[in-house]
Amino acid sequence: MIVVDTNIISYFYLNSDYSQIAEQTFKKNPIWSAPLLWRSEFRNVLTFYIRKKIIALAEAIEIFECAEELLKENEYEINSKQVLSLSLSSGCSAYDCEFVNLAKDLEILLVTQDKKVLHNFPETAISMSQFLATH
Repeated sequence: MIVVDTNIISYFYLNSDYSQIAEQTFKKNPIWSAPLLWRSEFRNVLTFYIRKKIIALAEAIEIFECAEELLKENEYEINSKQVLSLSLSSGCSAYDCEFVNLAKDLEILLVTQDKKVLHNFPETAISMSQFLATH
């Protein structure tokens, strides 16, 4: 199991420059986990795609349902005190620190492309290319 942030989920379900490597990441470890926050963030990404007329509402709903199925049983509530402490000590957003906190709590890796998270949490966060090369 790995923790993935909303960007990785988005790359996996929506066409982007990172889609192929996200698929490879999934093949290497198909058990993905995330804090419940991923739902709101992913809905926001899907809304952006709808407004830009990249996908239709019906497709967005289908994509979201697929993502829900993938992450079911691996979604977690996060401790606010720990998130706030991580955010203050690192300068990363509280949103990003929810994913970091989950990875730390579960003692597993967070796969992300977020440079600030990768820089501030090298013991926890790893890029997709690093994950594929080393795990």
